[in-house]
Amino acid sequence: MTIGIVAAAYIAAAVLFILSLGGLSGQESAKRAVWYGITGMALAVIATVFGPDVGNWFIVLLMIAGGSVLGWYVASRVQMTEMPQLVAALHSFVGLAAVFIGFNAELELGRIERLRAATTAEAAEALANLQGFAAVLAHKTPVEIAILKVEVFLGVFIGAVTFTGSVIAFGKLAGKVDGKAKKLPGGHLLNAAAAIGSILLLIAYFNGAGIWTLLLMTLLAFFIGYHLIMGIGGADMPVVVSMLNSYSGWAASAIGFTLGNDLLIVTGALVGSSGAILSYIMCKAMNRSFISVILGGFGGTTGPAMEIEGEQIAIDADGVAAALNDADSVIIVPGYGMAVAQAQQSVSELTRKLRAKGKTVRFAIHPVAGRLPGHMNVLLAEAKVPYDIVLEMDEINEDFPSTDVAIVIGSNDIVNPAAQEDPNSPIAGMPVLEVWKAKQVFVSKRGQGTGYSGIENPLFYKENTRMFYGDAKKSIDGLLPMIE
Repeated sequence: MTIGIVAAAYIAAAVLFILSLGGLSGQESAKRAVWYGITGMALAVIATVFGPDVGNWFIVLLMIAGGSVLGWYVASRVQMTEMPQLVAALHSFVGLAAVFIGFNAELELGRIERLRAATTAEAAEALANLQGFAAVLAHKTPVEIAILKVEVFLGVFIGAVTFTGSVIAFGKLAGKVDGKAKKLPGGHLLNAAAAIGSILLLIAYFNGAGIWTLLLMTLLAFFIGYHLIMGIGGADMPVVVSMLNSYSGWAASAIGFTLGNDLLIVTGALVGSSGAILSYIMCKAMNRSFISVILGGFGGTTGPAMEIEGEQIAIDADGVAAALNDADSVIIVPGYGMAVAQAQQSVSELTRKLRAKGKTVRFAIHPVAGRLPGHMNVLLAEAKVPYDIVLEMDEINEDFPSTDVAIVIGSNDIVNPAAQEDPNSPIAGMPVLEVWKAKQVFVSKRGQGTGYSGIENPLFYKENTRMFYGDAKKSIDGLLPMIE
């Protein structure tokens, strides 16, 4: 395959990636957008593998086959509730790839410099016979080599931060690591010291100090990634996932500069910028400071929490069914608890039966519902809930006062009135779905726990709220025969 065909394939792949990102902004176009992405990636892989100066065919094809089988196996076994931790795990692979490629570039560069320093005929012949990436390095000018060193250093640094950060995010999302924000004594000073140390190592590496500077910086970056994400609480994990997505994109872009691969630069920039924009939008939706979340400085209380009066009053399926049969308008607020119980199909059937009786049924989606951006939208689309009744927070929040029944399924923070009523709450100022303004509120929960972030919710104690305890799927299935 000639360099011209490869360039044309890269342009086509880049266009497909842009169309894919654009299509993912809407539920109706998402399926088509996914296929754009798949086609673009397949085209990019084929053009790269069969491009000029590519060798070691057996190893390349073996890795592609192994990765394809492993990817298919993992994806086929992962439940929708486990998608956030899968995304975090995949981000870690991108980061580790950036680290390995950066070290490979440094080792190749060192080999070329040793060949140039030698004056033997064998060394001259070896230089003349270099192929692939080594040949590209051999033809670089001193200025280009200097730029390459900066690219390598930044690629390894971002990749290392992404790797350990993603591993910790995976652990928190999977429940293998405590979801509470935890920092070592010294907190931000340790992160700042590691960052300053990395800058000093960059200067030393740029001036030819050797590969030890790259190794030491990698260890510092590993620590930064670990400590940053450990210092971010569970309530901010959706932002962390999109933030790590951005990091992985910039790591990929740095790899592209190192390898001289234009498509990797473009693709990495698309992923990096879109992830950063999404993180910013989510922080705005949560009334968080983007910088504060990244630095792990958000989530602490500023004083004693507001005391909650009253008690949680339980209700059975008969009571909920009677209220739904009498209601004219219903708003359903899904959360991570619905995903855990895999209750989306039952919720979809309940919606169908209520609408068949002429009732107005809509869904209210908070921007950070679940543990992944768009988590609830995907679940509802999977259950074939009509797109036109799935509304964002800003579109539906004003309708709660005129709503007869609001049903909250496995949500806590996104419907917590403490965000508006308690200035000392960790989520103070965060925009929330104002479900407590509905005439009746039913909350489907397994028990009286405080949820993933550990924040108490006054909603559960309000006079118009009743707690519908039990597994969400079983609870909703129990309601279905009673909807007349």
